[in-house]
Amino acid sequence: MENHRAGGPAHIDDVARRAGVSTATVSRSLRGLDRVAPGTRQRVAKAAEELHYVASPAASQLASRRTHAIGVVVTSGGRWFWSEVISAAERVLRGAGYDLLLYLLDEASGRRQFFDLMPVRRRVDAVLVLAASVTTREQEALREVDVPIQLVGGRMTGSGSVRIDDVGAAVTATRHLVALGHRDVVMVCSDATDPSSRRTTRLRRTGFDRVLGEHGLTGRILSTHPGIDGGAAAAEQLLSQGDLPTAIFAEADELALGALRTFRRAGIAVPDDISVLGFDDHELADAVDLTTVARSPGAHGHSAAMQLMATLGPSPARPTDVVLPTRLVLRGTTGPARDGSAS
Repeated sequence: MENHRAGGPAHIDDVARRAGVSTATVSRSLRGLDRVAPGTRQRVAKAAEELHYVASPAASQLASRRTHAIGVVVTSGGRWFWSEVISAAERVLRGAGYDLLLYLLDEASGRRQFFDLMPVRRRVDAVLVLAASVTTREQEALREVDVPIQLVGGRMTGSGSVRIDDVGAAVTATRHLVALGHRDVVMVCSDATDPSSRRTTRLRRTGFDRVLGEHGLTGRILSTHPGIDGGAAAAEQLLSQGDLPTAIFAEADELALGALRTFRRAGIAVPDDISVLGFDDHELADAVDLTTVARSPGAHGHSAAMQLMATLGPSPARPTDVVLPTRLVLRGTTGPARDGSAS
């Protein structure tokens, strides 16, 4: 028996009673989802039309258990690369009707608190994690949220990922320096302690050491704090020691930018006295003519967002591991090894 509220707007239960189905069937029918018989779908549509029923966004979300939000977790704050990844992902996700909830975990305490509390629980349909590495404990916390997880930069069993071959890219960069005759090469690395930074450093050092080992050479490693100021401090340390190498391979362009600034202020000619090679193809790399390993943050963000959309679709796709290409961009900061020692 129909019991529509007189004088008020129709509700989903009114439509369900008139069509003789459950409210869940009404929701699935009106949203065009599968598992609804054509006859039932027509009956629901007719009832909704007769009652002038308009589904509210909140009711639709409640019935579907969808929030139409994606949680974006950034484990390294303030870095150009990650901001570009987010911008590219946002264009895809917002275009598909999703809002983004951003969580910046740029301190160890904040990272621990996030994975202890998991504030994304019941607030998002999926989580996009920007991190080269997540610990076993962090992976367990993410899986408990019970939504699709997508990583950018690293891998996690059972989840989609978009990354590069850090070892292979470092091999390409180091071979370039060796081919130019450099035998005394220093790799400048970040001393950041978060798991993502440690993993990136380890992989790129592996590629660096592999090439030097193939040529019977032993490279030097210089650790410094992250960012441009860290690169400047590393260059200052080399200058104060009076033992300038013929080349520097910086694991990130921001370190290379800082080193370039210090060398040029000290009157050290680049690349005549020392070659400098970076990693990332930072937005400022071309402006300072920096030779670097290029990876596309836009491609990372776009690919990750498209994978999430496929996972959230009516026929969910299986998670995949996408390895994007890198390329060596030759500019003006690398050249043949110098003869003798720089002054």
